[in-house]
Amino acid sequence: MFVDIAKIIVKAGDGGNGRVSFRREKYAPNGGPDGGDGARGGSVIAVVDDGMRTLMDFRYKTKYVAEPGEDGGKKRMSGKAAEDLIIKVPQGTIIRDLQTGKVLADLKDSGQKVVLASAGRGGRGNQHFATPTRQAPTFAEKGTAGVERTVTLELKMLADVGLLGYPNVGKSTFLAATTEARPKIANYHFTTLQPNLGVVEAVKGKSFVIADIPGLIEGAKDGVGLGLDFLRHVERTRVLIHVVDISGIEGRDPYDDFCKINAEVFGYNQKLANRTQVVAANKMDLLFDKEIYLNFEKKLKEEGYEVYPISAATGEGINQLLARVTELLDTVEIEALIDESDYFVETIDKSSDRDIKYFMDDDVYCVEGDYVDRLLYSTNLEDIESLRRFQNALKMSGVFEHLRSMGIEDGDTVRIFDLEFEFYD
Repeated sequence: MFVDIAKIIVKAGDGGNGRVSFRREKYAPNGGPDGGDGARGGSVIAVVDDGMRTLMDFRYKTKYVAEPGEDGGKKRMSGKAAEDLIIKVPQGTIIRDLQTGKVLADLKDSGQKVVLASAGRGGRGNQHFATPTRQAPTFAEKGTAGVERTVTLELKMLADVGLLGYPNVGKSTFLAATTEARPKIANYHFTTLQPNLGVVEAVKGKSFVIADIPGLIEGAKDGVGLGLDFLRHVERTRVLIHVVDISGIEGRDPYDDFCKINAEVFGYNQKLANRTQVVAANKMDLLFDKEIYLNFEKKLKEEGYEVYPISAATGEGINQLLARVTELLDTVEIEALIDESDYFVETIDKSSDRDIKYFMDDDVYCVEGDYVDRLLYSTNLEDIESLRRFQNALKMSGVFEHLRSMGIEDGDTVRIFDLEFEFYD
């Protein structure tokens, strides 16, 4: 089964906790703290696997969790860092953050990789908190949490040339005649249910990849037929070959077909209107009135399109068409599929590192922000010295002073995320 879109949850490993420990040696009665540091957790990394062709694997497994880092040990021994979790994806996969809709990566190169979720860092052991006045700290830092996010994977095949056209106009026959691909061919609509790829070498030493896109019909951009599911695979192509049934044996007008399909393609993505497009007037072997082709060619040439009469069944005109497409590929530049503004940018602004938000929730004074979040997470609420450090850090960062300016009084409740306590000056 061909699967080209999936949604998964990725969770990086939490950092290991720092250790509270003291030296216990025969000849070191005043040994002091020697708690080791916790290790970082494992990150979740997506890597391009050239052997994959679909996103089928993600249909059955939708959550990927990396291992946490090991806690610190005695004798200043740091914990063991966790291995990164590698997720293999096919070439051409675009990964988006579901919450923001921004692109995390466009994995179009062989072996390319990207970190989807960054690991939590390890906490410091109590050896780091010894001071001249606090020589035996009984607390350590907790490790930070690993990033968790939901992402969407969207496969957009890597093909140089895409075949467009109504169902049953001969696209699959054209692919079979020009490449070693063997798509299913039958005389009924929607024979092709998934994109097929083939390699063409019309000029010796110059080859390109061609994709047969399942037939489009009017309304495809709005979800009619199969078109909406596979139009995404046209987006990476540099040249489009628009195949039309010039014979009209199904009772449709070739020019009308051409206009309707282009309306669907351009309506799906306006950028495709600027894509180089040549027209293949197929089934010339079934055309008995040559005036039909001449009139069709005249109309399209007036609109700036190149038209080539071919027969995928007999091979007529195919070499000339492919030779021209090879020439075009040498001159057409690869257009960026994703704008720079669409990429997810994760910045760390040190100037706003201690930006803290204050607000009232009924009679409760609420304090939020990345700084107090990290501070609270690294505090052992069951240890008096750790709590004292937490209190001093809030005081030094101006939290208490700001609460006083808001009118807080002794006995009022303060909430920092899930922690609530009474304020006393």
